[in-house]
Amino acid sequence: MTGVSDTLKAKRDAGDGALIGYLPVGFPTFDESVDAAIAVAENGVDIIELGVPYSDPVMDGPVIQAATQRALAEGFRLSHAFEAVRRITEAVDTRVLLMTYWNPVVQYGVERFADDLVAAGGAGLITPDLIPDEGAEWIAASERTGLDRVFLAAPSSSDARLVQAVESSRGFVYAVSTMGITGARTDVDTAARSLVSRLRDAGAENACVGLGISTAEHVREVLEYADGAIVGSALVRALGEGGVERLSALARELATGATHTR
Repeated sequence: MTGVSDTLKAKRDAGDGALIGYLPVGFPTFDESVDAAIAVAENGVDIIELGVPYSDPVMDGPVIQAATQRALAEGFRLSHAFEAVRRITEAVDTRVLLMTYWNPVVQYGVERFADDLVAAGGAGLITPDLIPDEGAEWIAASERTGLDRVFLAAPSSSDARLVQAVESSRGFVYAVSTMGITGARTDVDTAARSLVSRLRDAGAENACVGLGISTAEHVREVLEYADGAIVGSALVRALGEGGVERLSALARELATGATHTR
């Protein structure tokens, strides 16, 4: 068991599901991004997914792209991600995963990145553009340090690919609910339910669904069959439009969808 899987198991044992919240480091400013992450943890988010701004965010939708580009314009550096994790984990007892494209990790040094994340109190990495076939260096580093590693699975993935994602992941498998980029949608794609079922058949203990989840109703719907519901764009939009106060209110609302789901 790892830190993230412990959290998911505790929620499941209580008859609930986990609410996972994404926020980018450095938006709208570095200090505000730390305050925002602490605020969502204090208002019902069970696991924090902290996004590392990147110059070519091919998987991100317009809301998250705009936020991360602002963070970069404000002078974000990769060292800020570790500082943010440290400050958040010192303030709240909530697992923090970094979500990052792979190139910054390579440029920083894979082993050094793993060591600095452990030192900061981080739980692991979500790597949206790294597939298990090309992840040997990260798998080895995470084995050495005990960090979680979350790989993605999509509705288009073959059964063999799903098995590979399950066997390579630790913590949970990130089930992409729709094909395309991130962003709140009116309805969560029904393909997510089928994808999670296929992941269970492939041996997944923990499968969490992301992309398109923006309301408490979406959260409740997803947690009928998944272990966690990941909300990103809706939280980032709330922070940008109404600051930490509006963000906190949305987190509380979303959390109502994560109780008594089983």
